Amino acid sequence: MTRIPHWEQLFAAAITEARTRPFAWGQHDCATWAFDLHRDLTGGSDHAALWRGRYRTPVGCQRVLRRLGWRTLEEGGLALLGDPLADPRLAQRGDLVLGGEPEAFGVCTGAQAAFVSPEGLVTLPLSSCRLAWRT
Repeated sequence: MTRIPHWEQLFAAAITEARTRPFAWGQHDCATWAFDLHRDLTGGSDHAALWRGRYRTPVGCQRVLRRLGWRTLEEGGLALLGDPLADPRLAQRGDLVLGGEPEAFGVCTGAQAAFVSPEGLVTLPLSSCRLAWRT
Protein backbone atom coordinates (compact mmCIF):
# COMPACT_ATOMS: atom_id res chain seq x y z
CA MET A 1 0.00 0.00 0.00
CA THR A 2 1.27 3.49 -0.81
CA ARG A 3 1.52 6.19 1.82
CA ILE A 4 0.10 9.64 1.25
CA PRO A 5 2.43 12.61 0.66
CA HIS A 6 3.78 14.15 3.87
CA TRP A 7 2.86 11.06 5.90
CA GLU A 8 5.85 11.72 8.14
CA GLN A 9 4.21 14.84 9.63
CA LEU A 10 0.96 12.96 10.26
CA PHE A 11 2.91 10.12 11.86
CA ALA A 12 4.83 12.46 14.18
CA ALA A 13 1.61 14.29 15.14
CA ALA A 14 -0.17 10.99 15.89
CA ILE A 15 2.64 9.87 18.20
CA THR A 16 2.61 13.23 20.02
CA GLU A 17 -1.19 13.20 20.37
CA ALA A 18 -1.22 9.60 21.63
CA ARG A 19 1.13 10.59 24.49
CA THR A 20 -1.53 12.88 25.97
CA ARG A 21 -4.83 11.28 24.98
CA PRO A 22 -6.35 9.02 27.65
CA PHE A 23 -6.86 5.34 26.88
CA ALA A 24 -10.47 4.37 26.14
CA TRP A 25 -11.60 0.89 25.12
CA GLY A 26 -13.16 0.99 21.64
CA GLN A 27 -12.16 4.62 21.06
CA HIS A 28 -8.45 5.04 21.79
CA ASP A 29 -7.01 1.59 22.41
CA CYS A 30 -4.26 -0.40 20.71
CA ALA A 31 -6.19 -1.60 17.68
CA THR A 32 -8.26 1.51 17.12
CA TRP A 33 -5.23 3.80 17.29
CA ALA A 34 -2.99 1.60 15.11
CA PHE A 35 -5.61 1.02 12.42
CA ASP A 36 -6.72 4.68 12.43
CA LEU A 37 -3.09 5.65 11.91
CA HIS A 38 -2.80 3.07 9.12
CA ARG A 39 -5.86 4.65 7.43
CA ASP A 40 -4.49 8.17 7.86
CA LEU A 41 -1.03 7.33 6.49
CA THR A 42 -2.32 5.47 3.44
CA GLY A 43 -5.71 7.01 2.68
CA GLY A 44 -6.95 3.42 2.81
CA SER A 45 -9.90 1.64 4.36
CA ASP A 46 -11.28 2.47 7.79
CA HIS A 47 -10.88 -1.03 9.25
CA ALA A 48 -11.41 0.27 12.78
CA ALA A 49 -15.00 1.15 11.85
CA LEU A 50 -15.69 -2.56 12.39
CA TRP A 51 -15.18 -2.16 16.14
CA ARG A 52 -14.86 1.55 16.96
CA GLY A 53 -17.34 2.46 19.72
CA ARG A 54 -18.72 -1.08 20.03
CA TYR A 55 -17.10 -1.95 23.38
CA ARG A 56 -15.97 -0.24 26.58
CA THR A 57 -14.16 -3.03 28.42
CA PRO A 58 -11.64 -5.80 27.73
CA VAL A 59 -14.47 -8.36 27.89
CA GLY A 60 -16.46 -6.29 25.39
CA CYS A 61 -13.43 -6.22 23.12
CA GLN A 62 -13.23 -10.01 23.18
CA ARG A 63 -16.94 -10.24 22.34
CA VAL A 64 -16.53 -7.96 19.34
CA LEU A 65 -13.54 -9.99 18.14
CA ARG A 66 -15.64 -13.16 18.30
CA ARG A 67 -18.55 -11.50 16.46
CA LEU A 68 -16.12 -10.55 13.71
CA GLY A 69 -15.06 -14.20 13.51
CA TRP A 70 -11.63 -13.72 15.09
CA ARG A 71 -10.42 -15.53 18.19
CA THR A 72 -7.25 -13.47 18.48
CA LEU A 73 -5.80 -10.14 17.43
CA GLU A 74 -3.52 -12.07 15.09
CA GLU A 75 -6.53 -13.51 13.24
CA GLY A 76 -7.93 -10.00 12.87
CA GLY A 77 -4.64 -8.65 11.58
CA LEU A 78 -4.32 -11.44 9.04
CA ALA A 79 -7.93 -10.99 7.88
CA LEU A 80 -7.59 -7.24 7.45
CA LEU A 81 -3.97 -6.85 6.34
CA GLY A 82 -3.05 -10.15 4.70
CA ASP A 83 0.28 -11.86 5.04
CA PRO A 84 2.75 -10.28 7.46
CA LEU A 85 6.39 -9.55 6.71
CA ALA A 86 8.68 -12.57 6.82
CA ASP A 87 10.46 -11.08 9.85
CA PRO A 88 8.95 -8.34 12.03
CA ARG A 89 12.43 -6.83 12.46
CA LEU A 90 12.09 -5.72 8.81
CA ALA A 91 9.30 -3.31 9.75
CA GLN A 92 9.81 0.35 8.91
CA ARG A 93 8.40 3.52 10.50
CA GLY A 94 4.63 3.55 10.21
CA ASP A 95 4.22 -0.19 9.64
CA LEU A 96 1.70 -1.99 11.84
CA VAL A 97 3.02 -4.51 14.36
CA LEU A 98 1.63 -7.03 16.80
CA GLY A 99 3.58 -7.65 19.97
CA GLY A 100 4.04 -6.84 23.60
CA GLU A 101 2.59 -8.46 26.70
CA PRO A 102 -0.34 -8.55 26.70
CA GLU A 103 -0.28 -8.69 22.94
CA ALA A 104 -1.43 -5.52 21.20
CA PHE A 105 -1.39 -3.71 17.86
CA GLY A 106 1.08 -0.89 17.53
CA VAL A 107 3.21 0.93 15.00
CA CYS A 108 6.90 0.74 14.21
CA THR A 109 8.75 3.94 15.10
CA GLY A 110 12.17 2.71 13.95
CA ALA A 111 14.07 0.38 16.27
CA GLN A 112 11.05 0.49 18.58
CA ALA A 113 7.30 0.06 18.36
CA ALA A 114 4.68 2.27 20.02
CA PHE A 115 1.51 0.87 21.61
CA VAL A 116 -1.48 2.62 23.17
CA SER A 117 -2.20 1.03 26.55
CA PRO A 118 -4.08 1.87 29.75
CA GLU A 119 -0.72 3.18 31.04
CA GLY A 120 -0.41 5.56 28.07
CA LEU A 121 1.81 5.35 25.03
CA VAL A 122 4.33 2.57 25.61
CA THR A 123 7.40 1.86 23.51
CA LEU A 124 9.07 -1.52 23.23
CA PRO A 125 11.96 -2.82 21.17
CA LEU A 126 10.88 -3.87 17.69
CA SER A 127 12.41 -7.26 18.48
CA SER A 128 9.54 -7.82 20.95
CA CYS A 129 7.02 -7.84 18.08
CA ARG A 130 5.79 -11.14 16.73
CA LEU A 131 4.24 -9.90 13.47
CA ALA A 132 4.48 -6.82 11.24
CA TRP A 133 2.66 -5.60 8.15
CA ARG A 134 3.95 -3.11 5.59
CA THR A 135 1.84 0.05 5.48
